[in-house]
Amino acid sequence: MRPGPRNLITDVAGLAVGNAEDHDVRTGVTVLLGERPFTAAVHLMGGAPGTRETDLLGPDRLVQEADALVLSGGSALGLDAASGVADALREAGRGFAVGDQRVPIVPAAILFDLLNGGAKDWAENPYRGLGARALAAAGRDFALGTAGAGTGATTRGMKGGLGSASAVLENGLTVGALVAVNALGSVTVGGGREFWAAPWELDAEFGGLGLPAAFPAAAEPRPEKRPGAATTIAIVATDARLTRVETQRMATAAHDGMARAIVPSHTPFDGDLIFAAATGARPLADPVADLFLLGHAAASCLARAIARAVYLAEAREGDVMPAWRARFGQGREPIPPGA
Repeated sequence: MRPGPRNLITDVAGLAVGNAEDHDVRTGVTVLLGERPFTAAVHLMGGAPGTRETDLLGPDRLVQEADALVLSGGSALGLDAASGVADALREAGRGFAVGDQRVPIVPAAILFDLLNGGAKDWAENPYRGLGARALAAAGRDFALGTAGAGTGATTRGMKGGLGSASAVLENGLTVGALVAVNALGSVTVGGGREFWAAPWELDAEFGGLGLPAAFPAAAEPRPEKRPGAATTIAIVATDARLTRVETQRMATAAHDGMARAIVPSHTPFDGDLIFAAATGARPLADPVADLFLLGHAAASCLARAIARAVYLAEAREGDVMPAWRARFGQGREPIPPGA
């Protein structure tokens, strides 16, 4: 496999992504939008999730497609971002038809970023507005690192962020991943500069550092965050024509990528969750072989996207964790709050 032209989830034709941030609050929202409704599913493995409309994504549910997917900071307060997205989609005439009414289907998931030093004393929940802004910004190109839902994210000992990656397979299918990394675990080996995801890196997309020559002695990890103050949320997508069950299987397989890139992952205190989206543009030529490859590619893309999120995070004044680039000499001076 090789990266798509942008090395972003939007290399899957028919998808757009928009970000919105508030750097004073140190939080943000990311929206994945389809040109038309897409088959959507979800698989959750963390112990502390925060979600909206994920029950609707079961394979036996009436509605089989979604209009958009939302990743947000803000813990449970951030679920209101999906309301801003749904309002704007309804105004545009999008949504599941019920008589003369349209009901946009906008599943969402959140991460906890309320203890990252930002100004959280708002008088009005900001996430509905951030959701609407992120939707309005949706396009093929979008920022990574300290952007969107990854704006206020942290990991063990280092800033988290927003990451994305893509792969074009030999069978012609495209797979992409989008992730907000806010993990209790570590994305780098032993807290050093090398990424756990190094074996799956393509084209030196997160520095080409490989793995360390010697691994640190195994140790029992200790959480550096408060229980519940974590969660990595992601989307994997493809242009393949999949059923809801097949789409859910891709989401399930993609969790391997999270486990490859974050150590430990899926803890009782993370709400680790992966949405999957299938636009249906390309039929499967060989259902057995293609489904096998889609799961592998989704896991590989997600591992790469997680490393890119941390690799591209920016240092900002007042950070409670150092950015990878500032810590390992490839960054620049911290950006002042609000800039």
